[in-house]
Amino acid sequence: MRANLIMFAVLSTFFGISATVYSAWSVLTYDGRVEWVGTVGLTLVSVMALFIDFYLFRSYRAQNGDLPEDRVDASIDDGDPELGHFSPWSWWPLTLGIAATLGFLGVAVGYWIACIGGALFIIAIIGWVYEYYRGYFAH
Repeated sequence: MRANLIMFAVLSTFFGISATVYSAWSVLTYDGRVEWVGTVGLTLVSVMALFIDFYLFRSYRAQNGDLPEDRVDASIDDGDPELGHFSPWSWWPLTLGIAATLGFLGVAVGYWIACIGGALFIIAIIGWVYEYYRGYFAH
């Protein structure tokens, strides 16, 4: 985590300096005018790297210490948390992906395809949510 904090701080500083140099260079090159697209773009990249750095810093402080990946004496089992419950046999995620594909295709080709994708999306999301309430794996 500390390596990520340092990396994003360096990136934010680098892009901030690059934005300043780019602005000054554009003023000298374009007869006193600033080229705004590059200046704003580089400034926003610097700000976004700073946002990520701030988030990682707050996460680092909230967990009260180093991650197992940061320690030299850590074993593989130290960084193996419970990730949740997944259904490897479920077909609903595939159905949901097909519905999203039809939705995007409908926006590009024709809205009637997006309506079919929307209806399939509703069916797939209801099926995925209520998958464990009926059938063989019901609670």
